[in-house]
Amino acid sequence: MATVLTLAGDGIGPEIMTQAINVLTAVNDKFNLGLTLESGLIGGAAIDAKGSPLPDETLAKAKAADAVLLGAVGGPKWDAIERSIRPERGLLKIRSELGLFANLRVAKLYPQLANASSIKPEVIEGLDLLIVRELTGGIYFGEPRGIQTLDNGEQQGFNTMVYKTSEIERIGKVAFELAQTRAKASGTPAKVCSVDKANVLEVTELWKQTMIKLQASSYSDVKLSHMYVDNAAMQLIRAPKQFDVMVTGNLFGDVLSDEAAMLTGSIGMLPSASLDESGKGVYEPCHGSAPDIAGQDKANPLATILSVAMMLRYTFKQEDAALAIEQAVSDVLDEGLRTLDILDKNESGVTQVGCKQMGEAVLAKLNS
Repeated sequence: MATVLTLAGDGIGPEIMTQAINVLTAVNDKFNLGLTLESGLIGGAAIDAKGSPLPDETLAKAKAADAVLLGAVGGPKWDAIERSIRPERGLLKIRSELGLFANLRVAKLYPQLANASSIKPEVIEGLDLLIVRELTGGIYFGEPRGIQTLDNGEQQGFNTMVYKTSEIERIGKVAFELAQTRAKASGTPAKVCSVDKANVLEVTELWKQTMIKLQASSYSDVKLSHMYVDNAAMQLIRAPKQFDVMVTGNLFGDVLSDEAAMLTGSIGMLPSASLDESGKGVYEPCHGSAPDIAGQDKANPLATILSVAMMLRYTFKQEDAALAIEQAVSDVLDEGLRTLDILDKNESGVTQVGCKQMGEAVLAKLNS
């Protein structure tokens, strides 16, 4: 029997996780998935209870589980504590310990929310792109790193951006194969845009050359293009539909995926997956813990609910169950229900709802 570990985390995490668990429980029963749910602590909540952002007990459960569903971590309450034990360190550690090297973020525009985006509707209509981010290497993990005091008494911070050929090939394989899968489903040519800064950074010159060799040797049916990260950031705003799959390193992927999220109107709508080589993963919304609205029933639970759909699709290969969740979300949006982050007060026929009511509406559609 497969196990899902749920980690609510901090801020709005417990609120959105409650709604996601309700949805997961419903599809588990409806489609006879046979999933067992467990829970654990991570982030600030774990620091308060156990003194660590990722207690050994949580890590052991995560390693034993088939998938992990995560809410969010962090908040100002823990900003002043020692950097090495802040909530975000728990997130980085679980990614590293589980070998979650591939982060997938889909930026898909629900047509009902076209007016919620700050971009002109004709620019983003039909948007459906995937950013594949390398997650366990690059400047976030490179050594040496730290803050040192120079001989003149001045302080100096330093980090190291480093990638091995094997790490680049591994993430490239994921991007190319997902491009093939998406192309088959849509009937369009498979294409991957590799994002680098090869004109300045040697590490990304290696990235670019490795992608070229990998495509030529194994994925000749996928069209490969290259773009500097600064231009890619601009092009995501100018003409985002030119992209299908983008693949890049840890730092660039962190920035670009958040930028792409806002094309859809709200980061509160977008799920993500972080996978290992066998397809086991941590699934979480793209947004953070939003401590300013925590406990106020204002959070949008849809990104976390859609993360459940991603989990069913990528780890458990339950496409029908994943599609049922996605259809339920679309149906709720069709009815005009909106949390504050996706509410256009000038749009007629919409109703502002809270986190709980939005989750219950999705659940009702699933059960209808």
